[in-house]
Amino acid sequence: MGLARRCVLCAAGKGESTLEFQTLCIHGGSKKYDVTGAVSVPIFQSATFAHPGVGESTGYDYSRQQNPTREHLEALLAGLENGTDALAFSSGMAAVSLAMELFAPGDHIIASDDIYGGTHRLFFHLSAKNGVTFSLVNTSDPARVEAAVTPRTKAVFVETPTNPMMQVTDIAAVARVTRAQGLLLLVDNTFLTPYFQKPLDLGADIVIHSGTKYLGGHNDTLSGFLVVRDPALAGRLRFLHKTVGACLSPFESWLLIRSIKTLSVRMERQQESALRVARWLRTRPEVEAVHYPGLPDHPQYEISRRQTRGSGAMLSFATDTAETAERILRAVRVIQYAESLGGAESLITYPMLQTHADIPEAEREAKGITNRLLRLSVGLEAAEDLIADLERAVTSGPDGGDRVKT
Repeated sequence: MGLARRCVLCAAGKGESTLEFQTLCIHGGSKKYDVTGAVSVPIFQSATFAHPGVGESTGYDYSRQQNPTREHLEALLAGLENGTDALAFSSGMAAVSLAMELFAPGDHIIASDDIYGGTHRLFFHLSAKNGVTFSLVNTSDPARVEAAVTPRTKAVFVETPTNPMMQVTDIAAVARVTRAQGLLLLVDNTFLTPYFQKPLDLGADIVIHSGTKYLGGHNDTLSGFLVVRDPALAGRLRFLHKTVGACLSPFESWLLIRSIKTLSVRMERQQESALRVARWLRTRPEVEAVHYPGLPDHPQYEISRRQTRGSGAMLSFATDTAETAERILRAVRVIQYAESLGGAESLITYPMLQTHADIPEAEREAKGITNRLLRLSVGLEAAEDLIADLERAVTSGPDGGDRVKT
């Protein structure tokens, strides 16, 4: 859908040659760290590194500042996002938290009004305590973003698609506003990954990932990333990174390197199944609305087609009653009722009780996050099995068991 598949392999020290994205996932950032010919990047499980002599360094001194395994991962992700640098963190929220350290008391940030509950909690309980103020607007309308700018505004923070209502923001249009106003543009690209969407190419300054999700892809590792295009901004973030110290460990870095090798294959398969599930949900009388950017009647369908190569594997849907939603959560067997997303296993979430529980009820319900809304992360199971699981769940008895047929 409009975005080039090929990426420049400069981060790997191989000049300006280009490779397909799928190849870059495997061979990007491929600096050699030993002489054994090991195909897999070594895990440098060391907290510190010896100096060759006084005033001399191997390039690695202390793993909080840099570690060879994490360095490889960061170079890999910078290449995938077409950035100049990437920083790996112990969680997605650690990455967002550090990005907020760029701002000072009195600064103002405009953010998407449908953001992940953890990000909302950070903004209004921690960043606000530190004197940073926020305005939540529907960033899918660039005019609302521009209207919210004040003399104290320093940045715009966008999720696209949003969590959980799947609203899509025109990144290039918002970037025109931020450039004209001299603001930073931060884009959370967790749902689509650089395989489907490249915010830096569209004008963003910082890309954010919860690497726990699709980049990790197996529901077994916490991680987060910031990717930047401006070297000076990267330097500021590097200073904060080593100072705060919420860096990703060597072993988790290795797990992410391993997982990214299959990123393109997983994203294609999961998207294919998500579209089938979304279409099936549309046929059910128990489902009142399906929110998925890959459906032609999605409000920002054309924007999504223009700025991405795919719609991803996240969707949400509103049931006819709260009882139906709870029945589905009790009755699913293949799909698991759990928080998080982006892994091989399909997960279904009740946002009002889980991911968005800390958002005030009136604010939450105004966005459509009610007791009838469910969020579904479509995994790598056969689409037929996922549909059969949902069909059995929506037709089950009140306690989640099969209804007695007469």
